[in-house]
Amino acid sequence: MDRLAAVDPEGLKHSALAAVDAARTLGELDDARVAYLGRKSELKLALRDVRDRESGMALNAVREAIEGAVAAKQEALERAELEERLATERVDVTLPGTPHLRGHLHLVTQIRREVEDIFLGMGYEVVDGREVETTRYLFDALNMAPNHVTRSPLHSLYVSESTLLRTETSPSQIHTMEARKPPIFMVSLGRTYRRDTPDTTHSPFFHQVEGLAVDRGITLADLKGTLLHLLRALFGAERRARFTTDFFPFTEPSLQVAVSCFQCDGEGCAMCGRTGWIEIGGSGMVDPNVLRFVGYDPEEVSGFAFGWGLERMAILRHGLPDIRDLWANDLRFLRQF
Repeated sequence: MDRLAAVDPEGLKHSALAAVDAARTLGELDDARVAYLGRKSELKLALRDVRDRESGMALNAVREAIEGAVAAKQEALERAELEERLATERVDVTLPGTPHLRGHLHLVTQIRREVEDIFLGMGYEVVDGREVETTRYLFDALNMAPNHVTRSPLHSLYVSESTLLRTETSPSQIHTMEARKPPIFMVSLGRTYRRDTPDTTHSPFFHQVEGLAVDRGITLADLKGTLLHLLRALFGAERRARFTTDFFPFTEPSLQVAVSCFQCDGEGCAMCGRTGWIEIGGSGMVDPNVLRFVGYDPEEVSGFAFGWGLERMAILRHGLPDIRDLWANDLRFLRQF
């Protein structure tokens, strides 16, 4: 009670109001507030020792007076500070504004959407597939022999004995054919995975577009005409195309499609392995065994299929020397497209 008795409410109020009035900045005002209203201030300590009604009323009246003075002074200082800024600060509306960088689609996404638009224009539908597939749809349905190299864990990324990351988007064609009858004209685009060693034209992670057409009377000429249209739409009429015989378990006959190298134009360089050509991907007429697997009669319908890499399309389209640059996350490179 000695501490309470030593407090002069009127004297404390007078000195506190004087300190608040003398404050010229918000910082000085906060110092005065802490000194007279803080947890360790004389007023707060006295309030803790109050045991009678009269003392409590007197000290609370002082506290309310000081709090009111602090609030009024704070409002006045903030208003004065605002008026000073309005009077001294100027905005030159003729100066250029702060530029805000805008993002854009990745180059592979741009190519993907362009390929989709090309095939939509030809009446095809775009079908999404599963990135995790079973060996039934990735190998068995595509007529791959039990000892085919693609089935090896050294080539493919297995999740379990019968489940793996897809090495191509072809399984979406099997799912589509199982779901309905011909005619079918579809493309499937998406990510694929293989145990490839990264180099200028290969990556363990890449994107593909797979196309399928099944109907009565589909011929090899329809396949070549479709792919030539795609090549010319993507690379221009000056880019030469080459169709060579090849072997794929799911097509017969099979064709490998290549375009002339953008660096040497067919003369031979490191980019094209001294051949003058860069492979885009495989194609061919759908093997009768694949048609039988989904319940189609190869005597009644025929079809063609193809699978091309979107990254290879991108490096050919823009003359890029290394496919790995696409996924290096270098903004200096990506901003060019």
